[in-house]
Amino acid sequence: MSLHRPLVSIITPTYNRADFLGEAVESVLSQSYPDFEFLIVDDGSEDNTSEVLAPYLNDSRIKLFRQENQGQSVARNLALAEAKGEFICFLDSDNYWPKQKLEQQVRLFGAHPETDVLYGDNVIIDENGREISRKNMSRYSGRIAYQMIKDNCVAMNTTMARRKCFDEMGGMSGKRRVADDYDLWLRLSAKYIFRYEPEYWAWYRVMEDQISSDKTRRFKVNEEIIRDFRRDYPDALSIKEFDRGFAHFHLRKGRYLGSAGSKAEGIKEIGKAIRYAPLEYTVWRSFFAVLLK
Repeated sequence: MSLHRPLVSIITPTYNRADFLGEAVESVLSQSYPDFEFLIVDDGSEDNTSEVLAPYLNDSRIKLFRQENQGQSVARNLALAEAKGEFICFLDSDNYWPKQKLEQQVRLFGAHPETDVLYGDNVIIDENGREISRKNMSRYSGRIAYQMIKDNCVAMNTTMARRKCFDEMGGMSGKRRVADDYDLWLRLSAKYIFRYEPEYWAWYRVMEDQISSDKTRRFKVNEEIIRDFRRDYPDALSIKEFDRGFAHFHLRKGRYLGSAGSKAEGIKEIGKAIRYAPLEYTVWRSFFAVLLK
């Protein structure tokens, strides 16, 4: 009896990341699981990305696409439209994977067929590849929409998802240049089963010029995303769960603003949290913490 080995589609958008791209590509080509296609989308790079990629292009599993610079979401969607795999993985061009990532994940999907999206933890590294931390936020399994509306707990570079998720609910929304991964996983959480494994499935590089490092902007965008989600998927959660999730979001934002020296703005945000969940002890505790700062 032959063992079914599903094809995995790996999607890597890249823009001016020639310094790190080789490491990302090597980490895919050295995977212990060989049944993959690797779709790289050069999003209009102006550095020596082409020269970095040239030596790898004789591997028939690699498919290179080029487009004018339109951002990661457009690049990922281009690759999603071309992908033929039963499973989809995303790897950013400045990050990389451990050797066993695909093999472990395919095996886990076999052992847990109810799972739609599988994900794990990141090892945080700096620009020079030095390890900063292995501390990750709390992550969850099952129907995780309630946890997701509070904060994005899904680490994009660690994921493997069934192809059907994208066929049924679409790819990246492309509405915003930041936090499109949050938008994606939050939408998928309305319908699908997530499984978290406490495995380090990616090295995640944190750099000065990363869009995601602008926290104030990210809060603004995340608020738009959760409001869209509540409007578009009103049955994903109960009214009470939505309210508590929104309260938690405004709490996080309020505490952040308070700690960043914007006390009045912080109190305003916690005021919004109180309106959503007036009986929650944590809301009032945060209110006084910021007030007395």
